[in-house]
Amino acid sequence: MLPGYVWREHDQIIAEAVDAATEGQSRMVVLVGSSSTGKTRACWEAVQPLAKAGWRLWHPFDPTRADAALADLQHVRPRTVVWLNEAQHYLGDTRAGEQIAAAVHALLTDSGRRPVLVLGTLWPEYARQYSALPTPGNADPHSRVRELLAGRTLTMPEIFNAPALTAAAQLAMNGDQLLAGALTRAADSGRVTQDLAGAPELLRAYEHGSPAARALLEAAMDARRLGVGLHLPITFLAEAALDYFDDSDLHSLGDDWAEAAFAELTRPVHGKQAALRRVLNRPPRHPPKAGLQYTGPAVSAYRLADYLEQHGRATRRRLCPPASFWHAACTCLTLPDDLSALSQEAEVRFRLVWAHALRHRAAASGSATAILELALFRDNADDPAGAEEFIRQAAAIGSLFALEEMARRRLQAGDYGEAESIALQAANQGSMRTLIQLGQKRERDGDHAGAERNYKQAANTGDAEALVRLAWMRQKAGDQSSAEKLYRQAAEAGDPLALRNLAWMLQETGDQAGAEEVALQAASQGNTHAFKGLAQIHERDRDYAGAERLLKRAADAGDAEALGDLTMMWVRAGDQSITEEVACQAVDSANARATHKLVQMREQAGDRAGAERLAHRAANSAKPEVLLALSLMRVKAEDHASAQKLACQAVEFGSTRALRELAQMREQAGDRAGAERLAHRAANSGDAFVLRRLAELRLKAGDRASAENLAQQAANVGLRSSWGAFSVVVHAEPRHLLRTMWPYGLDADGTPSSEERGLNP
Repeated sequence: MLPGYVWREHDQIIAEAVDAATEGQSRMVVLVGSSSTGKTRACWEAVQPLAKAGWRLWHPFDPTRADAALADLQHVRPRTVVWLNEAQHYLGDTRAGEQIAAAVHALLTDSGRRPVLVLGTLWPEYARQYSALPTPGNADPHSRVRELLAGRTLTMPEIFNAPALTAAAQLAMNGDQLLAGALTRAADSGRVTQDLAGAPELLRAYEHGSPAARALLEAAMDARRLGVGLHLPITFLAEAALDYFDDSDLHSLGDDWAEAAFAELTRPVHGKQAALRRVLNRPPRHPPKAGLQYTGPAVSAYRLADYLEQHGRATRRRLCPPASFWHAACTCLTLPDDLSALSQEAEVRFRLVWAHALRHRAAASGSATAILELALFRDNADDPAGAEEFIRQAAAIGSLFALEEMARRRLQAGDYGEAESIALQAANQGSMRTLIQLGQKRERDGDHAGAERNYKQAANTGDAEALVRLAWMRQKAGDQSSAEKLYRQAAEAGDPLALRNLAWMLQETGDQAGAEEVALQAASQGNTHAFKGLAQIHERDRDYAGAERLLKRAADAGDAEALGDLTMMWVRAGDQSITEEVACQAVDSANARATHKLVQMREQAGDRAGAERLAHRAANSAKPEVLLALSLMRVKAEDHASAQKLACQAVEFGSTRALRELAQMREQAGDRAGAERLAHRAANSGDAFVLRRLAELRLKAGDRASAENLAQQAANVGLRSSWGAFSVVVHAEPRHLLRTMWPYGLDADGTPSSEERGLNP
């Protein structure tokens, strides 16, 4: 029996998406929240009206979630709910995530398949990972996922607020025994859904279980937080757990300790909830791909309870697993993705010997990522031929990136024919990027016929970017009619800037009415880029009134940044008399650039109070970086007390970068203990940068012992950067300090390693 459902604020937003779907529109909503906050139940309740109306519900699941989605998203018909529960298994898949995101986007924008409703759930850490912007010059591994999720996520509250508790109490009074029991235990904390999901009992099973049970759970927690799949083999868990015991408990283990501990942990503690749940992995149902090794028959495994997985991610973030964990991974795990993920996690923790061993195991088992990492090592060793051989191996087992890299290298070598042949292979597998890049190179070299051919090859598949580039070529050639047709096709294919480009073209040819008609058409579809693009032309021509009119139309159409853009236009025009009302409107918009500029203007004019007032308003509008920017202005002005105060406020509003800056301020002011507290706070959220930076400062000051201690803590958390073309091994810069201290890396327990094989493949 399910408990009664308590309607909360987020349910209204999901209901609006359901209503839009019943009216013939396609919609997508992804609920973002921690484990056991009610995400799945909220989605299930929301789709009940669609079930009664005869809609289908499709949950891609077999043979794997990602494979099922990639294979069949193109076949989804109208009046279907696409159920992407735990969407990280789809969008975060290292091999297919970007293609799945593109397929979902195509589904949502395909007028022939409307209406569909896509519902998903995500934990916050995955949502942050997918939405993070890449740093300049680095790869963008989640670009399509980020575009797909923009404006389509909905945050789930962790707790019941007062109205929700009142509604739950009413249901309890009406006879809902499950809710009544939960309220007796969780009314004060508001964590009602967590109680209903058995979270307190699961936590008790971990904290008060036997030493063997606790060791198995910690090994399972570490495996999941470091990227091993949902189903953890029994042999792996039993071998991995050994170094989680202290000496006394280890020596007292009986021969059947593992069987007894597994029996303890699979015992239900709350309805059907258990700390570990036994599963049977399905054997392959089809012949394996060329080059992949058969993984054997069905293997008995365990799945860790979601709540305990998330508890482990939160509480064990600063711990590096012991040697038994890495050894068990090398000897007991067989899936390429698991081995590759752990090799990268060993690398960022500077456990180079284990990274080396796991990378080779992953490559041997068919991991394209690991093979490409080996190619990178060959490149770094000045062996391009060896690198290309590894890249060809990766391409042979289906790596799109490897095909694209092969084409890029042929292009660099001037072999256009071979590059085009490889680009067409990539296009047949769904990636038009290499064809478009080849077209761009030919266009730059003056080969317009070749460029147009490549763009057409990509455009024939409906690729929006290729259509836009082809339209631009036609526009430059003076063929306005063909360009307009192609821009409209690109807009239909989902390119957000195609109608803007069309409006620009019409405006530049003197058809202002036609340009504004196109902009209005785009705005009716929720796309205000065209209005803003036209405003740029009016501003360029010093027609500020015309630009203001267009930006206000964009704002009226729902563009949250448009008022900020308007303010920036007046600033560029030299108007320094921005009123408080206009400034507040800009700050309340989503335009961080305009907000930063206004605060800077106030500060430079000597209006420090006004600058702080706007910065605080920005922080309350989810832009704490503006407070930090003001803090750094005060640092330059040598007002260190005010700078620290503002940085503290930015930290309280959730700015991770402010933590970094404030820690350095404290260190430089001589408050070493305060700096370390802030570094640990950052590390608790997974950011080891502050620890590393403090280690550098201590080393520079001659305190090597303290520097090594802090650097080891940073390594245990994991020194990450924006990943480049292949993987984390591309970027040595965040680990440069560690290499100067420990040239051969660290052993699992944190002692310096003396084995050079950790450095080279």
